[in-house]
Amino acid sequence: MNPKLRNPDTDALFDAILALRNRDECYAFFEDVLTVSELQAIVQRWAVARSLDQGQTYEDIARATGASSATISRVKRALMFGADGYRMVLDRLRNSSREAEGTPTAAAPPE
Repeated sequence: MNPKLRNPDTDALFDAILALRNRDECYAFFEDVLTVSELQAIVQRWAVARSLDQGQTYEDIARATGASSATISRVKRALMFGADGYRMVLDRLRNSSREAEGTPTAAAPPE
């Protein structure tokens, strides 16, 4: 985590996000906190990350998400060299869906 981002206001925002209990609360909170464009940009980046994780090509991702090659490249760089935030959540979601299906998962590494 970039230490320049750590401050009491950022901590307070993340605490607020962690207090959300369900998807409807997320919709309400993020609709109030973000503009429609900001939310759409985040949604697009998350779609790009999921697509890259599935091995899709830049061309296919751009066509499916409308993301520019610069956005796709930025997300790929974060996946490869970032703080591993995308990777952590992608892996957790993959593991939780496997658990829901009853498919065994590998033990998670210690945090």
